[in-house]
Amino acid sequence: MPITRRTFTSAAAVASSTVLLPRFARAAEFNYKYANNLPLSHPVNVRAKAAMDKIREETSGRVSIEIFPNSQLGSDSDVLSQVRSGGVDFFTLAGALLATLVPVAAIDGVPFVFKDYAAVWKAVDGNLGKLIRSEIAKVNLVAMDKQWDNGFHQITTKSTEINSPKDMKGLKIRTGASALQVQMCTALGASPTSISFNELYTALQTGVVDAQLNALVIVKNAKLYEVQKHCALTNHMWSGFWFLANKKSWEKMPENIRAIVASNLNAAAVAERADIESSNRSLEAELSTLGMKFTRPDPAPFRTQLAQAGFYRDWKAKFGASAWEALEASVGNLA
Repeated sequence: MPITRRTFTSAAAVASSTVLLPRFARAAEFNYKYANNLPLSHPVNVRAKAAMDKIREETSGRVSIEIFPNSQLGSDSDVLSQVRSGGVDFFTLAGALLATLVPVAAIDGVPFVFKDYAAVWKAVDGNLGKLIRSEIAKVNLVAMDKQWDNGFHQITTKSTEINSPKDMKGLKIRTGASALQVQMCTALGASPTSISFNELYTALQTGVVDAQLNALVIVKNAKLYEVQKHCALTNHMWSGFWFLANKKSWEKMPENIRAIVASNLNAAAVAERADIESSNRSLEAELSTLGMKFTRPDPAPFRTQLAQAGFYRDWKAKFGASAWEALEASVGNLA
């Protein structure tokens, strides 16, 4: 066929586009699903998306991980079952929820033990985290080395200002299904009620309960400041997300590919931690402008009352001596 100006131009365009295609434009060898219960705008998903883009690039397109946020693939319990069976490949889950399968995973939520983030990371990046990961491995899941941050929990109330344990006496307070939360509130003299999160705003608005426990990001996003005017910055519980992988999906990848995936996910976790810590400072200021009043109670009397009520002794027995020893190595004696 004679080469005309038109055929030459078309051929050149095709050749040019072929050269400019990235190396990973071909179909991925490992197509994986990553699920969580958070909005796409949450720092977990923002950092995860960046990590997954880097994973695809650094593996030359061999690994593609698609994010399914906002519980699109089901409730936490549903997705936990799916990640165990292989229907979902990756999942981030809070320790309190993972504890239904791995009881010791709830230990990082023991109240009034972490004075700051430095204490948290010392524990979960050290022997305590190593012990929990070893227990997770027993249920055929793989946990990444770095936990992601869900933040410190605070106490918000409708009218009562919380400055000491005595202010908790008789307080009608909403908790989740966490046994740690329920027993903490009882030991501090409050009257805990377990209410699902989607009913929380109405329960606070109508006076079914007068107080609740959550991180500041939840207080803001759920507009709880409209029905809660006081916030005690107790930092009483820390909550983190475990980044879990289905064992078979994980082991399908060659070792060098797994190293790339783990490296990027762990680096993203560290970056997300900084995001959450920074947002906590700005959220306090923002919630103040929306009418919330903040107090900073001394945590020592709360911790003392829990100890005197036998709270720490009881949970030491439940978690086991080895796990408790690993916790105390980072936070000190809890007796």
